[in-house]
Amino acid sequence: MAADPGPRVRILLGEAIALGPGKARLLAEIAASGSISAAARAMGMSYRRAWLLVAEMNAAFRAPLVEAGSGGRRGGGARLTAQGQMVLARYRAMESKAHKTLARDIAEFSRLLKKSP
Repeated sequence: MAADPGPRVRILLGEAIALGPGKARLLAEIAASGSISAAARAMGMSYRRAWLLVAEMNAAFRAPLVEAGSGGRRGGGARLTAQGQMVLARYRAMESKAHKTLARDIAEFSRLLKKSP
């Protein structure tokens, strides 16, 4: 599968990436599955890595983006908070604007690149 030639939006908070394509996908996968572990599996990453990314995002924003229940026999599950839903929607809107704004420039730039075999 060819990489998307469009821009990749990363929102920086100091030196750390508060939100980028990977974290946005993780939020979307958690919203869809109701589980951090299922989201991690869908993305091919370890549960620990996903959990650390969630903790990083929750620490970067004024209110948590993901709420996780305790594990156990029935599992704890996870869900996006209202803030998490709003942040993901805002990120997707910014991503869409970037794609629309830069589409012509990206097409011109792409013509300057070598074709991959």
